[in-house]
Amino acid sequence: MDEEKKPGDVSQTQGDPNQKIKEPVKKKRHVGFIITFSIVMGLVGILLFFLSDMFGLNYYALAIAWLIYVGFVVFGYTFLIRVRVRSWIKVVSTIGAVAIIGSFVAFGGPTREAKRAYAWNELVYTDEVSLKHGKIRGVVSRDGNTNIYTGIPYAQAPVGELRWKEPKEELDWQGVKDCTYFGPRCIQGGNPVWLDSAQKIVIEQSYIPDFEYVPLERQSEDCLYLNVYSPKGATENLPVLVYIHGGSLLHGSSSGDEYNGEALSKRNIVVVTIAYRLNVFGYFAHPALAEESPNHTTGNYGLLDQIRALEWVRDNIGFFHGDKNNVTIAGESAGSSSVSALCVSPLSNGLFKKAIGESSSVATKIPPHTFRSKQTAMEMGENIMKEFNCKTIEELRAIPAETLVKTRFENNSMTVDGYALPKTPYEIYQEGGNHEEALLHGCNLQEADPFTIPQWLFSGAGSPNMSNYAQRLRTVFKDQTDALLEAAGQPKNDWEAYRIYNDIISSYWFNYPDYSWGKQAINNGENVYRYIFTKENRYMGTWHSGEIIYAYDNLEPMKAKYPYRYTDKDVALSKTMANYWVNFIKTGDPNGTGLPTWDKDALPCDKVLELGENVSMINDPMKKYFGPLENFENAAKLN
Repeated sequence: MDEEKKPGDVSQTQGDPNQKIKEPVKKKRHVGFIITFSIVMGLVGILLFFLSDMFGLNYYALAIAWLIYVGFVVFGYTFLIRVRVRSWIKVVSTIGAVAIIGSFVAFGGPTREAKRAYAWNELVYTDEVSLKHGKIRGVVSRDGNTNIYTGIPYAQAPVGELRWKEPKEELDWQGVKDCTYFGPRCIQGGNPVWLDSAQKIVIEQSYIPDFEYVPLERQSEDCLYLNVYSPKGATENLPVLVYIHGGSLLHGSSSGDEYNGEALSKRNIVVVTIAYRLNVFGYFAHPALAEESPNHTTGNYGLLDQIRALEWVRDNIGFFHGDKNNVTIAGESAGSSSVSALCVSPLSNGLFKKAIGESSSVATKIPPHTFRSKQTAMEMGENIMKEFNCKTIEELRAIPAETLVKTRFENNSMTVDGYALPKTPYEIYQEGGNHEEALLHGCNLQEADPFTIPQWLFSGAGSPNMSNYAQRLRTVFKDQTDALLEAAGQPKNDWEAYRIYNDIISSYWFNYPDYSWGKQAINNGENVYRYIFTKENRYMGTWHSGEIIYAYDNLEPMKAKYPYRYTDKDVALSKTMANYWVNFIKTGDPNGTGLPTWDKDALPCDKVLELGENVSMINDPMKKYFGPLENFENAAKLN
C-alpha cells in the first residue's frame, strides 16, 4: 500500500520525472503589506522631519521617525529578496528603496563645505584690521556686540616640503583677506557623510536641516588658522583666552559650537580658538626628521603649532584690543593635555600667564594617554614607513594627505623631543620648571563612559557586572586591583558593579592625572582651583566633554535650538560656571560677587568645587582610588 503523500514531497511525485514541480505559492499580501507600510512610514518620517524643523518638536521623535523610515524600507526590501515575487516588483522595489535612502543621504545629510563664521544671511562686515602681515575683514555678530574674524593664518601651510617641519611664520599678503569662514580642519579620519548624518540624527539627536551653518567642515593639510572674537567698540587692552580643542590629538576643530567665543567676548575678554596639526601630520616621529631639523625635533608638530599660535597672539592680539601680557590658555581632553605640556615647554615661557585644564593631563608620572616614550614614537614612525613602502622621508612626503591619513597606526601622543619638551612634563614639574602662575582644572563625574561603553558593546563581551567586573579590572591593574576594589566597596547588583568599573577607569584615565597635575602645581607655590562637574542632563550629562558648553556660556542658545536637552537649571549653572571662568581669565581667581566661594586647592587635595545641582565645596568622590592608582603608576613604565 502506498505511503500517504505529503504536500510538496518531491520524492513521491508521480508522472514524468522531467515535469516542472511547482513550489507552494507565497502569500503576496505580505509583500504588499510590507511595501505599503514602508512607504507610509517613510512619509511619516519625512513629515515628522519637517514638523520638527518648523515647530521645534521633540527631537527624539525625529530620531525615532528616521529609524522607522530607514528601518522599514530596508526591512521591506529584504523581505522582497526572500520572497518569490515577479522580477518587475523586485526591480521597482529596489529602485524605490535606493531612491528613498539615497535622497535622504544626498539632501538630508550634511556636506563638507566651509563653515561660515556666523549663520546669518544679512552679514555686516567689520572694519579692516591691519595685522603684522596684512589686512583682514571679519563679520559683526547679529546683536552688534562682537567682531568675529575666522580663518586667520598664523603660519605657512605645512604642506609639501613643510610637512613634518616646525611651523614657519606666515607670509605677507596683499589686499584685504576675507575672514568670514572658518579655516579647514586638519585632515583627519572620519565617517562617510551618510554615516555622519545618521549619527547626528540617531545618536546625538541634534541634526536639523540648516543650509547656512554646515555641520561638516572641509578638511585639508593646510590647516594652521585661528579665530578671534573681540568685543565691538573696545578701546582698552582686554584679557585674552586662547582655547585649544580636544579630540585625542586625532581629530577636532577650532570652530566647535560648544566653545564658540562670542558669548565670553561679551564679558570683555578677547577669545582666540586655534587649529593645529593632528594624527600622522601632527605627531609622526622619525629619526630622519630629527636629523634634518635644525632643532633636532620630531614627533611634536601639533604642539609646536600651538606654540606658534601663541607667538601670533603675542604679535597681533593688540590689534583686537587684547592684552598680550594677560593671556590664559585653556583646553579640554587632548586640548587640556596640550595645556599641561605648554605649561612646561621652554618655548612657551612668557607667552601666557594662567592655565585652564578640563579632563586631561600629561603632568603625571605615567600618563595613560596622549603621551608616549620617544622609543615608542620612533618605532611607530618606522612602521608607518614600511606600511607605505617608503625608504626615505622624501618618499613619504610625496604620499597624498588623503592616503596618508588612512594609516592603521594612531599617532595620538606627544613625546620628549629635546626641544619643545626636553623632559617629561612630570619631571619638569618635579624640578619646578613650570611657568603658569595659576591653574583652574578639573574633571567630570563619569568621564570614561563614552569610551568604555563602545568597547564592551562592540566586542561582544557584554557590560561589566557582578560576575566579571573584578576580573576585568584585574587585567589592567594587576596587584593593585584588590586595593581599588576595597576602596570601592562591595556592589549590591550589576548596575553598581558597572558603575564601580567605570569610576575606576575614569579615575585612572582622567581624575588621577588631573589630581597629580594640581598637586605638583601646589607644591610649586601657585594658586590652584579644582572642580568636579556633576550636572546630569538629557544629552552628554557628566560624560567626557559634557561641561564645555556650560563653561563657555553656549548652553542657552543650544537650549533654544534643542529644548529637550536642557532645563533652566542648566542655564543657571552655565552662567555660574562662565562667571568663574571669566573671573579666572581676568584675575587668576575665579571668585567674585554673588558666586559660591571656591576655595583654593591645598594638600592633601581632598576638596573640590562641585558644579552640579549644588555648587559648593565637597570631598572629592574619586579621591579614594588615588592611592592605589599612584602605587600602580609608580610600578609602571612609560610606553
